[in-house]
Amino acid sequence: MQTPVFMPVGTRGSVKAVSPRELDELGAQIILGNTYHLFLRPGMEVIRAAGGLHRFIGYEKPMLTDSGGFQVFSLATLRKITPDGVKFASHIDGTRFFLGPVESMEIQRTLDSDIVMAFDECTPYPATREQAAKSVDLTTRWETMSREQPLNDGQLRFGIVQGSVYPELREKSAKAITALDFDGYAIGGVSVGESEEEMFLAVEAAEAFLPEDRARYLMGVGTPKQIVEDVARGVDMFDCVLPTRLGRHGGAFVGKGETLSVKAGRYATDFSPLDPDCTCYACRNFTRAYIRHLLNVGEILGMQLLSIHNLHFYLDLTRRIREALDNGTFAEFREAWRAG
Repeated sequence: MQTPVFMPVGTRGSVKAVSPRELDELGAQIILGNTYHLFLRPGMEVIRAAGGLHRFIGYEKPMLTDSGGFQVFSLATLRKITPDGVKFASHIDGTRFFLGPVESMEIQRTLDSDIVMAFDECTPYPATREQAAKSVDLTTRWETMSREQPLNDGQLRFGIVQGSVYPELREKSAKAITALDFDGYAIGGVSVGESEEEMFLAVEAAEAFLPEDRARYLMGVGTPKQIVEDVARGVDMFDCVLPTRLGRHGGAFVGKGETLSVKAGRYATDFSPLDPDCTCYACRNFTRAYIRHLLNVGEILGMQLLSIHNLHFYLDLTRRIREALDNGTFAEFREAWRAG
C-alpha cells in the first residue's frame, strides 16, 4: 500500500452498496472486515469451507480485520469481563459466546486477513482516570496474549493504544504495546463521543511514542478535514463508515469536505453534477436532479451513486495528500483545507 491510505469499511464482508469491481475502479488499496460480525454470520465453518475471507467475498486486494473488541462492548448485551476475555450475548439472538485474545486471533487466522488487529478493550467515553487506567492494564494483558497466538504465514499483526483522553495513560499504553514489537500500531478509543480537540490531543499523546518505521492507524476516523489534520500528526491509515453511511442517507461530500443534502427540493431541477470538480462515475454521468429523484422514489441506484462518489472523495483526498507529501507541499495543502 501507499500511505496515507483510506480503507473503506466492509464490516460484514461487503462495503455497503459498492461492489469489489467498483472498489478497484475507485482505486481502493485495502478494505476492512470485522471479526465479531463475521464470526456471528456467516460463521467460521462457512468461511473455512470457502477458503478464507478473500475467496468468500471475491476480493483479491489486502484486507484488515478488526479484533471484534469494539463491537463486543458497543453491541453485545449481558457482558461479563474476565481476565481472559468477555462473555457476552449476541446482539442478534441472545446466543451466548466468549471472545478474548485467543479466540479473536483464531477467528482472524481462519479469515486469513492480511492485517490482524490485537484484541483490546475500547475505553468508553466519558471515563474517569481510574476507569481508563484499568482499561489500559486490561488492554495490555489482552494484547500480550494476542501477540503470543499463532497466525498464518504472511499475516501482519497490529497492536492498539488506548488511554482515553488522558495523555499520561496514552503514553503508558503506547510504551507497553510497542514493547511487544507489533508489525504496526493503531490508536483506538477515539471517535467515541469525545470532542475533536480531545481526539487530536489523544493522537498526539500516543503518536509521540510510536516507532517511525511502523504504520500508524487511527481507528474509526474521520471527516475529511480530520484526516488532513491527523496526517499532519503522523497518521498513515484511516477507516470510517462516513462515506457510505452519508451516501445511504442522501448526502455527498463536496469542496473541502462540506456536505450536500441531495434530497433537498432546491436540487429538483439542478442538472449539474454533485461536484463540478469531481471525476467519479456519478459526477461524470448523472446530475443532482436525477440522483435526488432516485432517492425520493427509493431506488437503490441513488444510494449506490452517492456511496461511489463519497468513497471517491476520500480516496482522492488521500491520493492528493500523498502527492503533496511527495512534492513537499503538504503544509500549503493543509492550510488550504483549514481555510476551507
